[in-house]
Amino acid sequence: MSSIRTARLPMRPRSNGHARETSPRIAVYSPGMVGFGHIRRNATIACALRGSPLEPVIVLVAEAWQAGALPLPKGVDCVTLPGLRKGADGHCTPRSLEVTEGELVALRADVIRSAMEAFEPDVLIVDHLPLGAARELSHTLERLRRHGTRCVLGVRDVLQDVDTVHNVWADRDGLEAMRKHYDAIWIYCDPAIVDPVREYGVFDQVAERVRFTGYLDQRPRLELVNGQAEPLLAKLPRGKLALCIVGGGVDGGDLAVAFAQAELPRGTTGVIVTGPFMPEEARHYLHECERHRRNLQVFEFVPDPAPLIDRADRVIAMGGYNSMCEVLSFEKHALIVPRVKPKPEQWIRAQRVRDLGLVDVLHPDELSARALTRWLARDLGPPPPSRSRVDVGGLTRIPSLLAELLGLPGPAAEPDSLNGNHVHARSHASALRAG
Repeated sequence: MSSIRTARLPMRPRSNGHARETSPRIAVYSPGMVGFGHIRRNATIACALRGSPLEPVIVLVAEAWQAGALPLPKGVDCVTLPGLRKGADGHCTPRSLEVTEGELVALRADVIRSAMEAFEPDVLIVDHLPLGAARELSHTLERLRRHGTRCVLGVRDVLQDVDTVHNVWADRDGLEAMRKHYDAIWIYCDPAIVDPVREYGVFDQVAERVRFTGYLDQRPRLELVNGQAEPLLAKLPRGKLALCIVGGGVDGGDLAVAFAQAELPRGTTGVIVTGPFMPEEARHYLHECERHRRNLQVFEFVPDPAPLIDRADRVIAMGGYNSMCEVLSFEKHALIVPRVKPKPEQWIRAQRVRDLGLVDVLHPDELSARALTRWLARDLGPPPPSRSRVDVGGLTRIPSLLAELLGLPGPAAEPDSLNGNHVHARSHASALRAG
């Protein structure tokens, strides 16, 4: 990790009249709604920041089930929100509470606002949505900016297809929020693979604030979670391991069932992680398969899959951002069976990485136990050299980017390491102004 010299931040008094401590305070917001993607990404970033010489104090803001499920280091804790469920049509409804959507969003907004007033962060990192889920961050952003908090919008590689991004992201309020409230836009990818600045056009007004970090290497999480994973790993027999992971599981039932029905190579154990949101019918069927197959094990939830992926010889997964980071970080032979409906985000990501020769891709219309059996039986040769082909240095750059944002002494965030990404973003903005 890049060296960052620690320094005392400017002594900004807190509302209680006490001067701030040396360590910066960082709040990290996850919108939730679908699966564990946002909170897992933010938890990974929090661990990297906490392990850097900055040693910030970090509060994660996330849905209760997500926040309580992940292992976190000392110095990182959570403020939890009641859950929202996002339907296929994009409409949000309460996941558990029997209240209206408006009441739930108001409750979440009040919790966030109160937490930020008490914590008074130096930096707020917002994942994915400039105004938060159902715009629940609107008033909080206004207040934090008045009190001098720096704000960062963190963005994954593929937002969605271009039409969806223009319809959803390019609304006037979202664009104005990026321009008005955010000091920096961190894009967690390698622009040689996906370049959201050029491909979407929605960052044109803030292109000078864009920093590409690289993808997020998942290997450092092993140090945090290996102790907790030992009982799980001890249950696995020696020999080869084929792992099937489907994120939260809400739409991963078909893939998991096909894997459970596939024929495994001799000496190979199959492991399925269903995720907590897989429909009950599919989960029940998988456990029935487990009872009848000695070489199959099913786990409904694993707090962090990194130790399993590290142990696996082959991985079959959907195409979410975190899953792709995992197979690239651990350089695993992987078959990606992405979601294509209602939105093609996973399909776009899978195709880009497949075009580099680093993963195999199967369209879900072609999914079957026979197709998985054939892939598992293939001789795939040596592991793919993913880390030499894709920049996965995001966790080493983010602490430097944070130091830059806070005005702390320290090295620049490797401006030329991602195809000149800093220069690229600024020149793109200049071209827009000139044109």
